[in-house]
Amino acid sequence: MRTSVKLTTTVLATGALALSLAACGSGSTSGSASGSAADANKPLIVAASPTPHAQILDFIAKNLAPKVGLKLQVQVVTDYVTPNLAVQDGSADADYFQHLPYLQDFNKSHGTDLVSVEAVHLEPLGLYSNKVKSAKALADGATIAVPNDATNEGRALKLLADNGLITLKPDAGITATPDDIASNPKHLKFQEIDAAQLPRTLSDVDAAVINGNYALDAHLSPTKDALLLEKAQGNPYANILAVKAGNQNDPRVKKLAELLHSPQVKQYIEQTFGGAVIPAF
Repeated sequence: MRTSVKLTTTVLATGALALSLAACGSGSTSGSASGSAADANKPLIVAASPTPHAQILDFIAKNLAPKVGLKLQVQVVTDYVTPNLAVQDGSADADYFQHLPYLQDFNKSHGTDLVSVEAVHLEPLGLYSNKVKSAKALADGATIAVPNDATNEGRALKLLADNGLITLKPDAGITATPDDIASNPKHLKFQEIDAAQLPRTLSDVDAAVINGNYALDAHLSPTKDALLLEKAQGNPYANILAVKAGNQNDPRVKKLAELLHSPQVKQYIEQTFGGAVIPAF
């Protein structure tokens, strides 16, 4: 799809989405993975959100990948659309930024055929505010900003429902919207905002439900600053390494998947993020 190739090129040229390429190794950086032996020595290009995904990959690139002969290049992307389009059109070999429900919804809405390779970590979704110190202190009619993508909006509303701020209709699924709210005792109002922009809304709304990676980017501590925080137990929203269908057996992808589940990476996650990012393996 040349449209997405041009979009990626434009983004790289203008910096509009703050893409940067951290090259770790040498060799060709074009083309998609075919899974063939001929590709084994080419760099594996992985598109990733800055925090914590790119940080984890950078740790692997510097400390673990050279030992197994993996050349890893990390392409930092700050939105939730470009990475999947890049993997689909072959300008990236894999991406690491999303959970499985988001990937499944993206495939359905964009006609892509991406698949999960491994679940790596969970970033608990949290409710944050610059105006109140607890969720109970939210005033009647308070405005809450929530992610505007289908799965994360439903996830945000479930967080509020699990903590008694609203109730959802019995048939509300993972793609619930404010239309699926059954009761709203505080008459809360909702603003649907791009997930990456949510931290910037904290001065304009009463509270915002923010994804863990964007909270970390904004120097918010999920374990200290969140008024409400998702529970890890039984959570389906672990972030995954994803590739285009058919590329799961690319030897480079297999090497990266093994490293992502290594004891060294588990220790790195636990020591670096202090509970804001939780290993899912």
